[in-house]
Amino acid sequence: MTHPFLDLAPLSAAHFAEIEDRVARLLSTEQDVVIMQGEALLPLEGAIRGAAGPGTTALNVITGPYGQTFGDWLRDCGATVIDLAVPFHTAVTASQVREAFAAHPSIDFVSLVHAEAATGNTNPVAEIGDVVREHGALFYLDAVASIGAEPVLPDAWGVDLCVIGAQKAMGGPAGVSAVSVSERAWARMADNPAAPRRSYLSLLDWKQRWIDGGRKALLHAPAQLEMLALEACVERIEAEGPAAVMARHASAAAATRAGALALGGGLEPYVYEAADAAPVATTLRAPSGIDAAELVARALAADPVLPLAAGGGALAKEMIRVNHYGPDATRGVVRVCLTALGSALGELGVAVDLEAAGRAVGDVWGTGA
Repeated sequence: MTHPFLDLAPLSAAHFAEIEDRVARLLSTEQDVVIMQGEALLPLEGAIRGAAGPGTTALNVITGPYGQTFGDWLRDCGATVIDLAVPFHTAVTASQVREAFAAHPSIDFVSLVHAEAATGNTNPVAEIGDVVREHGALFYLDAVASIGAEPVLPDAWGVDLCVIGAQKAMGGPAGVSAVSVSERAWARMADNPAAPRRSYLSLLDWKQRWIDGGRKALLHAPAQLEMLALEACVERIEAEGPAAVMARHASAAAATRAGALALGGGLEPYVYEAADAAPVATTLRAPSGIDAAELVARALAADPVLPLAAGGGALAKEMIRVNHYGPDATRGVVRVCLTALGSALGELGVAVDLEAAGRAVGDVWGTGA
């Protein structure tokens, strides 16, 4: 008996290269794009370990938990790290980055998360890229959450290492990811004696054995299921149109914010300014005296598959996350999530207005899906 998920023909090197080319078009980049066979942490760590070392002075922007992780990796590589941390309810500004360069002229590497799904903020990469380019530093960007939900333009923004994953706004699997690499970044890695070589973390291996070889022979057997799923994600985005996909995510974010405020009961956006809020996910602050994790558990009791979660770690008591990305970036999903949260608040004795929340969602979304 055949099975479509099991009896797959081997994925050829030519097909692998075609998928890389489609990802490059999605990013509007002329840079080399390498698809890596693992969750996005693989290229995220590989890019840092490839480009940073004891001679590196890195500005590490922290707007959420991933920025903290990048700082740990950079220190482990022996880099001198200057952390630029801002409150998680806001975004970093280009002016703050410029001030960091003024205070530390030796900075030659900047790490930034575009959209922090965990905290619900998004950062102005284009403006920050201008500052980084002025100072000639290498620019590393985590665009895992933002790709598909908002523009990601490595070439236009001067990003040298741009990592994406399929599992959020692209609506795909977590087991495959990609990174675009500029010529400057390849040169930095080639000059770095500590860069991983002959390693699963190594981007240089992909450069030397795959790209420089004309993309004729793969380093190892590709994961067919994940690669075909990534291809399907890109096809779906192409068919809907990238602008339409991004508009759908923006509407989901705006409707969630408006609906939460209309719901009442003390529920409010965690990220203060709408301009700083990520379109991939909306974080909400639980009402005073209400434990966010308990509230989410009550909301999920009736429908366990809703894209709701409490904040991670220390944020678990105060933050609620509505993950409206990929197929869940729809008016229906936003309404159901807000209804579930409102019902859970009602069970806890908090007065809410479900009808007002529904109207607010409709007012933002109009007659769309």
